[in-house]
Amino acid sequence: MSDHFERLMVLVRHGQSEGNAGDIFTGWDDPGLSHRGFIEAEYAARAIGNTRFDIAFTSCLTRAQETLRQILNEIGQNDVRIIQSANLNERHYGELAGITKQEARSLWGEDRVKAWQRSYASAPPGGESLRDTLARVVPYYITTILPHLLRGENAIVVAHGNSLRALIMALEGIDRHRIATIEIPTGSVFSYQMNADGTIEKGAIDLDGDV
Repeated sequence: MSDHFERLMVLVRHGQSEGNAGDIFTGWDDPGLSHRGFIEAEYAARAIGNTRFDIAFTSCLTRAQETLRQILNEIGQNDVRIIQSANLNERHYGELAGITKQEARSLWGEDRVKAWQRSYASAPPGGESLRDTLARVVPYYITTILPHLLRGENAIVVAHGNSLRALIMALEGIDRHRIATIEIPTGSVFSYQMNADGTIEKGAIDLDGDV
């Protein structure tokens, strides 16, 4: 990726966590990266290449913070200012947190668990829906991340599958039915070139590397 962009926002889902490796619903639980997760962070850095960042954003969860630190170290930008916020945290999975997906299906049934995982408005007991997640992610993006982009800065955001799904849903105007089909694998890297009015240009910028 070239370094000449302005108003570029690079989004990264954290590398595989120990929870992902165990097929566990994690949510706000706080495992670190697995060995594979650190490798995925290295691949993400390779994809990002020599783009210069002015600001970095991440959640309050270890797996996202470790991914961001690994990326910044790999691309030689450890001096970038990092802002952490729980608004970028993964969905809160309530009673699902800490149990395997197979255990959840045994307790509540496959259809119900699938709806909790993928749908827009359905929330697990004691947890958040994607709609609830969007309600904290998007205002944070508008009030805290977007102003940096409008000043011509480049930002990297390292977060989670559902917090990024919520942000992408808002940015691209994806409806509640289509969002259920979108999944963001661990270590994924994609970017948005922002216009001066805060809208996004059509299509993502191609990334170098193999992620």
